[in-house]
Amino acid sequence: MGTFLKDFTPINMVAYIIFGGIGFAAFIYGKKNASWRPMLIGLALMAYPYFLSGTLSIYLAGIVLTAILYFWRE
Repeated sequence: MGTFLKDFTPINMVAYIIFGGIGFAAFIYGKKNASWRPMLIGLALMAYPYFLSGTLSIYLAGIVLTAILYFWRE
């Protein structure tokens, strides 16, 4: 069983949905405005759960990436 399926719990699903939604919105915003920063951070927010295991690390990475998205704007 892979790491992703092992950590497929309801609390992690909430993180996948929340941070994936934020990432998708950031990516679309960056694409419409031709801005590479929100596009890259949006892609990272959508993809990082596939590479991390553990609830705490998933939430911490999501919070850090969302904070970077908020504070590192133009």
